[in-house]
Amino acid sequence: MQILPQLIPCNTAGTLDRLFRIRCLTSPDRVGFRYFDRETKTWPEVTWKEMADLTSRFQQGLQQENLSKGDRVAIQLKNSIEWVAFEQAALGLGLVIVPLYVDDRPDNVAYILHDAGVKVLLVNDDKQWQDLSVHIDQDSSLKRVVLLNSEAHDNNPILSSAKDWLPEEPTHLQERGGDPHKLATIVYTSGTTGRPKGVMLSHHNILFDTESLLKTIGIDDPHNLEFLSFLPLSHMYERTVGYYVAMMAGAKVSYARSIQQLAEDFQIIKPSIIVTVPRIFERFYDKMQQKLSDQSIVARSLFRLAVHVGWKNFNFKQGTGWLSPVIMLNPLLSKIIGKKIHQLLGGNLRIAASGGAALPETVARTFVGLGVNIFQGYGMTESSPAVTMNSFSLNIPSSVGEVMPGIEVRISDNDELQIKGPVVMLGYWNNHQATSEILTEDGWLRTGDKASIKGRSVYITGRIKDILIMSNGEKIPPVDMEQAITLEPDFEQALIVGEGKSYLTALIVLNGETWPHLAQEHGLDPLNAESLKDKKLHADVQKQIAKALHDFPGYAKVRRVSLSLSPWTIENEMLTPTLKVKRNKVIEAHQKEIDAMYS
Repeated sequence: MQILPQLIPCNTAGTLDRLFRIRCLTSPDRVGFRYFDRETKTWPEVTWKEMADLTSRFQQGLQQENLSKGDRVAIQLKNSIEWVAFEQAALGLGLVIVPLYVDDRPDNVAYILHDAGVKVLLVNDDKQWQDLSVHIDQDSSLKRVVLLNSEAHDNNPILSSAKDWLPEEPTHLQERGGDPHKLATIVYTSGTTGRPKGVMLSHHNILFDTESLLKTIGIDDPHNLEFLSFLPLSHMYERTVGYYVAMMAGAKVSYARSIQQLAEDFQIIKPSIIVTVPRIFERFYDKMQQKLSDQSIVARSLFRLAVHVGWKNFNFKQGTGWLSPVIMLNPLLSKIIGKKIHQLLGGNLRIAASGGAALPETVARTFVGLGVNIFQGYGMTESSPAVTMNSFSLNIPSSVGEVMPGIEVRISDNDELQIKGPVVMLGYWNNHQATSEILTEDGWLRTGDKASIKGRSVYITGRIKDILIMSNGEKIPPVDMEQAITLEPDFEQALIVGEGKSYLTALIVLNGETWPHLAQEHGLDPLNAESLKDKKLHADVQKQIAKALHDFPGYAKVRRVSLSLSPWTIENEMLTPTLKVKRNKVIEAHQKEIDAMYS
């Protein structure tokens, strides 16, 4: 794959802060970032020279704190130019970054701050700090808490407003000859069980992964590429693919306002690249299906034909399907149907990098068939994170792509995917036992995912620990079933239960938007909680679930359901910050309902 002159190679950069400094020096007048200004209701653009100036001010602020190289500093902000400036300022001083999720529970944040021994923390405002401060012990290592967007109202000596803490004038960024293999960041994994573990990644880990991604995907004109960033920068997926890749290639990044305003931001920004998770495309798919249900049978048939023909055309071009006469209809159907779908995504989208979980095949087939380039990939925080990725030259939506250059994978005796190479983490912070459990003696990273390799493509077949074993010995992949169920518009969330049981049951969170209509169809009062227990409603829900699971084996049948309108969220501790369901927490919270389904 062609690597362009504009790209700053891993070995040239050496460290993340030097990558930033080189980009600022070689592209000073080029726009690097765009964000929404809530006061002026505009989208200001920020050049690399302006980013260098802002970063130098943060660097001066940090220098006031008399920190030593290797000290940890933390960021708890939404995606923003300040997030980037603080990170780059700290890295340029040899400090270690600890990113924090904005929506994480305060007690969990306090645990991370204590475990990492964080000395400086940047948060958004006083309210965010007040919620957190009640969980901070008196013996905390914190020396300074900086409030980005508010005054420091109490007399806490460690508290400062950014307005007072940051100097007015920028200076030149420091030139630092750091060791690429030194620790750059500690990223706490949002595990579905237990306390989070701090993944230690070096500068070289991340830069090698960044360059390997660019080699795999290929970017032909970074000047005209714009990323729309909406996943949290506190996760390595967005940070590497949506931030470092753009910086290495010299592309622009725009920060979305919120997930709720994402559809509108697509129309304003018209991005060419997004980094996403399956749930975003699942929501687009659900909206499309709801609109189609109100259309005529002719419109619905035309849509299905466009997907069918587009899918055949896609497979023919990929060399995975035969030439069919029906493909001749594709240009016409693309203008009639495909163009409308592209307009929903801004009309300029060239690549949608999807990771974090498997994209349901129905969703992938629909969007890919309509001409949207969704490249599924695979990785984990412990591998910086990307390991495999589909691309223009090889895109098999049912796979997670081919192994990226410089990385090795193997399949163990129990079908576990294992990883080796420069992207593998240094280990877990202060947790030698966990490190020894996940890294083999010869340096292979155990992923916990089952996989197979066919040709050049890797296929994830399940989780080693997430398989339900029923009392009859049948093994059930709950995540696959749950994804299939939540493709139905009436279902927002689902969790399959059945470990050690003779039959399967499901906890279902209904879609709050479609619930009133569903309730009225059954003659029920949508405001009455007792309506959720109606037997006819349950029978109808089970029919919808059976329809969704028609491709699964006969024994994968849900025999009873428990319905709710209360979603599982980060706030009620049912989801991780990356929106993965904490199975144990959900089961624990709904044990009474589960017992009733098996009584």
